[in-house]
Amino acid sequence: MKNILFVHQSADLYGSDKTLLFLVDSIKDTVNPIVVVPEEGPLTDELKKIDVEVLIIPVLKVSRELFKKINILKFPFQIFKAIYILRKKIGKRKIDIIHSNTLAVFLGAFYGKIYRIKHIWHVHEIILYPKVVAKSYPFLVNLFSDFVVFNSLASAENLYKSKPKLKFKSEIIYNGLNRTTSFLVEEERLVVRKNLFKNIQNDSIIIGLVGRINKHKGQQLLLNVFEKLKKENIENIYLLFIGSPIKSQQFLLEGIKNEIKHKNLENVVTIINFQKEIWNYYDCIDIIIVPTTDPEPFGLVAVEGMLSQKPIIAANHGGLKEIVVHYKTGLLFEPCNESDLKRSIETLIYNKNLLSLFGREGENRAKTEFSLEKYVTNFKNLYTKFL
Repeated sequence: MKNILFVHQSADLYGSDKTLLFLVDSIKDTVNPIVVVPEEGPLTDELKKIDVEVLIIPVLKVSRELFKKINILKFPFQIFKAIYILRKKIGKRKIDIIHSNTLAVFLGAFYGKIYRIKHIWHVHEIILYPKVVAKSYPFLVNLFSDFVVFNSLASAENLYKSKPKLKFKSEIIYNGLNRTTSFLVEEERLVVRKNLFKNIQNDSIIIGLVGRINKHKGQQLLLNVFEKLKKENIENIYLLFIGSPIKSQQFLLEGIKNEIKHKNLENVVTIINFQKEIWNYYDCIDIIIVPTTDPEPFGLVAVEGMLSQKPIIAANHGGLKEIVVHYKTGLLFEPCNESDLKRSIETLIYNKNLLSLFGREGENRAKTEFSLEKYVTNFKNLYTKFL
């Protein structure tokens, strides 16, 4: 059986982590996937459950810290160390393809170049800053890849504009997933909603934002808009944040909690940690908001929401424009514009018939355009070209 080495930046279970898990689970009967990550976590737990080999190795992750003078000096030594560790763990096995599942890791790129292994770079990012990094990536991707997969037209155009040659060795493969969990029946749904908000009524509307807590996912933007809606005496709405920050950014979570308290919204705004079993919560939400302040390369949360028959309100930039069809599967608003986001939410609150209409259309679109079967088939066809 052929060996494909996947190199990934983390062991979380958010967007690109999930798509990696779905992919290796779907191909492991025809090829042997080996996954390299820098640490243990929810992703490695799931990989081990499906008997996929996991290697814990430094993946040469690019971060802001890397550009400090001392870290730049250390980087060449880290490269040789990581390559040595990987070579030792691989042993005599032949690696047929290396699949780097993010721009943020360089181990696969360097290893492939040194040992002349075909390297597929899977781009899940739109990098705008730091400027020096944004300008460097198109050159580096072209130099260190045999083929490039972009998860959206938006992420592709971000590199094409600086390196048009990439068009001739690349392909756009949209992320895909299926919903295999049954929908909650109404009685179950009401119980979960009551557990989230004690005083919620059956006809109340829960607005939900699912995603990692950071400066770019839009939690602050949505909280500001929600406060304005409540000040206008719109009583029957609640706000649910689902997600966790990375360890070094716990202060962001504390900041949001303090603001909720300061704004006297504790009874109508709830934050819960990242949930591995997310579908029940989607069933309890009425409107999914994806208010990212920077362009989202794809937007897996939007697809998850659509598969759960929910209308999506999303920022009109990045890959979200390719997922959400305005006034058919949801609404698109001007990025970072609180007034436009507020108008979009009000449109759905005051026209509840649109909730189910957009929800049905969204489910159909997700199943047609962003299915796991389509995603896996596209990658199988690609791997076949290099095996």
